[in-house]
Formats: sequence, structure tokens, C-alpha cells
Amino acid sequence: MSRDVLAINGGDPVRPTLLPYGRQHIDEDDIAAVVETLRSDWLTTGPKVDEFERAFAAFTGSAHAVAVSSGTAALHAAVYALNIQPGDEVIVTPMTFAASANAILYQGGTPVFADVQPDTLLIDPEQVAAKITPKTKAVIAVDYAGQPCDYDALRASTEPRGIKIIDDACHAIGGAYRGRTVGTLADLNTFSLHPVKHMTTGEGGVITTNDAEYAQRMRIFRNHGITTDHRQRAQTGGFFYEMVDLGFNYRINDFQCALGITQLKKVPASVARRQEIARRYDERFAEMPYVQPLHVRADVAHAYHLYMVQFETERMSRAEIFKALRAENIGVNVHYIPVHLHPYYQKRLGTGRGMLPIVEAAYDRLITLPIFPDMSDADIDDVVRAVRKLEI
Repeated sequence: MSRDVLAINGGDPVRPTLLPYGRQHIDEDDIAAVVETLRSDWLTTGPKVDEFERAFAAFTGSAHAVAVSSGTAALHAAVYALNIQPGDEVIVTPMTFAASANAILYQGGTPVFADVQPDTLLIDPEQVAAKITPKTKAVIAVDYAGQPCDYDALRASTEPRGIKIIDDACHAIGGAYRGRTVGTLADLNTFSLHPVKHMTTGEGGVITTNDAEYAQRMRIFRNHGITTDHRQRAQTGGFFYEMVDLGFNYRINDFQCALGITQLKKVPASVARRQEIARRYDERFAEMPYVQPLHVRADVAHAYHLYMVQFETERMSRAEIFKALRAENIGVNVHYIPVHLHPYYQKRLGTGRGMLPIVEAAYDRLITLPIFPDMSDADIDDVVRAVRKLEI
């Protein structure tokens, strides 16, 4: 059978094993750092947490960094820091993982979904401005796929009203917007340290901010709402602590932070390789009218956590394209099912098809292609060859 015939139709797949859409990169120095910490006296709430937070703040250029147990915990802590309460509205994009909106619900707030720009799939500042009401307290902007949102445009409608911005930067560490580093673009900036991201601590998250009060609120929040942790009490020789608010156990441990310190040093190289892979994809897909990469604005440095394309779907549905590429052993994915289409949100908030037409149309055409630093040029060729075999 010819290699030009789709594997799903009986042809030979372009590669013998699955190429995942993302994968962590762990070196021997990462392993050594974790082992050294495991042999130390502190496995949690110890010195590596402070060291990692200082390194992360320095890397992003922010005044404060607060490390927590996951990207979701980071979002929750950020919403808490802004004192979102029942009756408050927070505008958020639907083109994201559910945690971006869930964090609003955790604090009793109401998510208000704003549609996206059709070329970038980033939250549309004009849609945000139109959704603002006297109840609006914040906006959560998601740097989708790794491209920073238009924060100057967002601030034009939010800042005069005292509305705060949270940057869900879980895709975008190492990126920049108009010369400003991701991690400094909003009042609070949240990051994920999941293994498919640019850097990992296994699970983990970080929030950066220039506001010392926000940072202190989040440090208390991650520790059950208690004012001091075990190491702080050990340093003073005391035992007394007070719970001043209802917090959560969102602590991150020292061996995770030891890994984070070494992983952080690899982010610039990771971003550079991702950008190179994206450039090669862009060049090759320019020859294929049925596949369209997302637009990248000239005023940003895209961090490329994900490489997203929209396919022509008149002859083949997205589901058929997905199955065909998987049969070629290309580990495509879809990011994301728009949050307002999840059954929970439809039941809880009465959302559904038809309310956000741009994001809904885009979702029906979206595919995530593999991109991670350890991909070889041959891997890139395999992806391109598989897409070319579609000939939609």
C-alpha cells in the first residue's frame, strides 16, 4: 500500500511510534537537585521554596513570586487575593482549560464569558469592554497557546473602573508583550508547572505580582489561612500560630522546588526551540491552503506552549481529521472544548451553543500539533507529511 494513502484507509503510517503533542525534558542536573533535597532536612516548607520563588521572580522581572501546588491553585489564590466574593463578576475567555473559570466559582464569583479574536483566539478587548457591568471586579486573560493578550487594550477599559487583571500565563512563560516580560503584564500573573509546560515541578504553580499585600495574602491562603509555616516557627523557636482566614493546603514541597530551580534555567532554550519548530511549521503549511496556523501579532514574543491550527472542514470533519492524524502516529490533541459548552456550566450558568459564535466556530476546526523542545527535525517532517497526506 502506498505511503501516500492515509493510514486510516489502510496505508502505511508516517512513523512507527506515537509522537506526543508535548513532553517534559529532564536532565541529570534536575535529578541530582531532587536527590540532594531528598537527602536534606527539609522536604516541605523549607529553604528551596524560598529559593525557587526568588529565582522565579527574578526570571520574570516581578517583585514577588508565590509558589503553590498547581496551576489551578495559582488561579484560585489569585482570585482570592482580589477578594472576589458572591455577587462579583469576573470576565474570562471560554478558550481555555476549565480551571481559569472554575477559580472564579471557587470564591463564589460569577464567570462572564467574552468571545475571542478570530485570528489569534485571544480574548477580545472590545468584547471585554462590552461585558463590563457595575459588578465586574476582574478580568482573567489567557495567553492562549503562548501568545500574550493585548494588555494595553484591556487596561484601556478596565483601569479607569478599578477592575483588576489576572494573566493566566500558564502557556506563556518566556514570552513578552511590547518588550515587557510575561509575569509582569497584569496585576497578578499565574503559571503552571505541569509536565507538558515549558518547565515542570511534576505538578505545581506560581503567581507573580508587584503588590506585596497580594503576595502575603496568597502565602497565607496556600497554608490553610495560617499566618506562619513550620519553618518560620522553627526559625523563631516558637509554636504559636493563628488561622486568620479559610485557606487551603496549596503548599508546594522542597524537592519540587529544587526541580523548579534547575528547570527554570532551561526555559530560554525551550522557548527558542519551540519558536524554531513553529517557524518551520509556518513555512511548510503556507503551501497547504486547507490548514491555517493562528496569527501571531508583531508586538509579541510567542512562547509556543501549543502550536494550533485550524483545518478546512468542508470535506473532512475535525473528528475525521483527528482520527486520521492519530492513525499516522501523530499525537494531535484539541485545546480546548470552550468552557461554556461543558455540561456543568450549561447547567449552572445556562450557557450553551450560540452565545459565543467566534470561539464555537474555531473550536470545530482546531487541532493541536506536536511541539516540544526535544522534537527532532525528522519529527517535524513527520508531522508535516501526515498533514500533507490529508489533501483536504
